[in-house]
Amino acid sequence: MGWFFSPQSRSELIAELIAPQETERASVKVIAHALRGNVLWSVAEVTAKVDGVHRDLARGQSLCYIRCDLLQRSGSEWGYKPMDESMHPYYYTCPLRYLDMAPEQSHEWREHVRAYHTKRHLPKAPESVLMA
Repeated sequence: MGWFFSPQSRSELIAELIAPQETERASVKVIAHALRGNVLWSVAEVTAKVDGVHRDLARGQSLCYIRCDLLQRSGSEWGYKPMDESMHPYYYTCPLRYLDMAPEQSHEWREHVRAYHTKRHLPKAPESVLMA
């Protein structure tokens, strides 16, 4: 998928990306979101209004998934590149608690997310060890 730009501020773009969406086929609401630099992580809940919206959803059923929207400025416009876990985005700053909020779609990506957080929380070596 490509990038989508529009003449709005970063905060306006984020508000748009996390706002509830309604179509004839489905409704989508963001139930959690977090900004990590210019990466907007969210857990979205899709509710099918008709059959065929997703292979695992019948009409009236819901499914959660992890979204990753990359944000970027170009001149006076802000844009985003939408991805989700199934695409294995090469970004791993997703909040750990989001992994429990949606069914797994990419085992390898989730392992990278866990490794990122484990590495972040490792104690740092004392300065005297680094100088030796």
